[in-house]
Amino acid sequence: MIIRHFTWETAVPDLTLAEVEALAADAHSGQLDRIGEPYLGHLRAVAAGLAPFGVGLQMAGLLHDVLEDTGLGADDLLRAGVPFGVVATVRRVTRAPGVAYQAMLQQITTDHSATLLKIADNAHNSVPARAARLSAPDRERLLARYRAAREVLWPVVAPADVRAIVGIVNPSLLVELEAFTRLGG
Repeated sequence: MIIRHFTWETAVPDLTLAEVEALAADAHSGQLDRIGEPYLGHLRAVAAGLAPFGVGLQMAGLLHDVLEDTGLGADDLLRAGVPFGVVATVRRVTRAPGVAYQAMLQQITTDHSATLLKIADNAHNSVPARAARLSAPDRERLLARYRAAREVLWPVVAPADVRAIVGIVNPSLLVELEAFTRLGG
């Protein structure tokens, strides 16, 4: 793991995107996603969907689950040289213990960057080929959860932003997005 020592006298320069990816890979080393694939693939897909919005959001995409699913905390990320704004976005999408999923989504929608990140995460979690590898009960439960989340997330950003993300991460959602925007969503 890359941990740089920080002192106020010798501020660490911000990490590059490649260095953040290496940090995420190290933090999630050995972890598999719900379908048994190395977790880094999910992180890369989310980050790729955020590329139109800049390197900072790509970094947040790579790190979006690190606070929930690894031993690293926000202070560790800052000490490693992750930009403060990136860490702030990661913190916003991190579900706090005891907070219901719907309540977390409502909190996320108060921040544009966090909303875009969660849209990218949702889009990758909803990829049909990935969902098909889940058990039927898990697939139905999760797809319903992700569909309900999109009803909260999509209305708070421009349809062009949602289109940019899902066009990269999960083009199958473009049909749903078109229907959603026609209905005034």
